[in-house]
Order: sequence, then C-alpha cells, then structure tokens
Amino acid sequence: MQERRKIAVAGATGRVGRHAVGALRAEGHEVVPISRSSGVDVITGDGLDAALQGVECVIDAATGPSPEQQAATEFFATATRSLHQAGQQAGVQRMVVVSIIGCDQFTLGYNAAKAAHERAHAAGGIPVQILRAAQFHEFVPLLAEWGRQGDVCYIPRMRTQLIAARSVGEALADLATSSAAPAAPGSSGAPTSEIAGPRAQDVIEMAGLLLASRGDQVQIEGVSDPADPDDLYEKGGLLPGPDAVLAGPTFEEWLSAGLG
Repeated sequence: MQERRKIAVAGATGRVGRHAVGALRAEGHEVVPISRSSGVDVITGDGLDAALQGVECVIDAATGPSPEQQAATEFFATATRSLHQAGQQAGVQRMVVVSIIGCDQFTLGYNAAKAAHERAHAAGGIPVQILRAAQFHEFVPLLAEWGRQGDVCYIPRMRTQLIAARSVGEALADLATSSAAPAAPGSSGAPTSEIAGPRAQDVIEMAGLLLASRGDQVQIEGVSDPADPDDLYEKGGLLPGPDAVLAGPTFEEWLSAGLG
C-alpha cells in the first residue's frame, strides 16, 4: 500500500484540479485544497502559509480569470512567487505544474503565458516537475460558446490530441505521489512530460460532432487565431512528441457518455 502523503492542490475547484483532488483522496492521501472558496488565495497570499504546513508536494493547476496574455502572465508570475515563497517557509519538497504541449513555441497569447509560467516555476526555490497536456475535451464546448454569433459558430483551425480533463488530473496525482526526481531549485529547465488523447483530431470537426449531438444546425466556419501568426495551431504545434503518454477516452467516447 502506498504511503499516505499530504499534498496541496492549487486550483482545487478548477477543471483539472478537482480531478487531481478526487484521485488523491481515492488513493487515501490527505489533500489540502487551495482556492479562494476555501479561504486560500495564491495572489494575495491569504491563508497560504497555514495551508502549506506539513505539505510534501504542491500541484499547481491554478488559472486566472483572463486568457489574455498579459493578464495571464501576471497571474502566473504572482501565483508562482506566492507558492514558492510560502512553500519554502513550510518545507514543501516539490511541485508539479500543469502546462500546455507546445507552449514554448509561442510568442503570443495564452500559450506564451504558460511558457512564462513554466520558466517562473523552474527558477523558483522548490524543485518542480512539469506536465504538458493537450487541449481538453471540455475546451470544445467553450469554443462553441465563445464563437457563436447568430447562426454561425466560428471555431479556430486547430489540430490537437484532445484529452479529458479527468485524465490530466489523474496524471498530476500520479506525478505528485511518484518518486521521480524533479529539477533542482533555480535550474534553467525542469523535467517535462506530455500527456494527450489517443489520436490527432481537428477541433472544427469535433465541434461539429458536439453541436450535432445537441441537435444544433448552426453553420461552422474555421478561423485563424491572431495570437498564432506562425499557424502553429494548424501545422501541428500542439501535437505531442513520441514519448507522450496517451490516455482515453476519445472525444467521441467522452461525448457519448453525455459529458459534453
């Protein structure tokens, strides 16, 4: 039986964090949820010192309110600084951070903010491991909602290997309880692994499946993202490398289960 550990999850009520919390608790670990709803704020630092007392590892799955590059970068920089400062004082041994496959190729947009997030953690005072994930199945309904304009739904042209947020949360829990060695504090990089869905898919096609399952006959049009001047979305910049862990369910299976 695995040794019981005390692990904190930043962003514990979020799309990925809540699944990490569930996976850890199912394995019998003590989980400290870090979220504003639990009275702990990674931006102001309120409640953080007390929350991290006795914690061995922190999973950072926190996200800010805005996907805009500057706002997201500022959120990640502040949250990372708070976690490392409070974590060092509390004796936290390591951190596990969720990021995005291919984010280091981008100079604009949210992906560039996530690359800055990785660098901030790697330069912090606590050893860190990074898990880069593909876009979530749950991302497709959001894109359909954001892109709806009357009878037309505008969806970004994007190739990726969509994965369920639950699968990513479970992988974060596994990393947090593994014995793999993280990077030394202040190093220029950090051990980085990837997780993605079973196969490459076109997000426009998946949005079509989603809307059809809802009986929505809206017209779908593909658009390019201005934050992607090099067309990395369309040219495979979001696809995983050969060493990535591939995890189901597929988007179609996820949709058939009524999760969309």
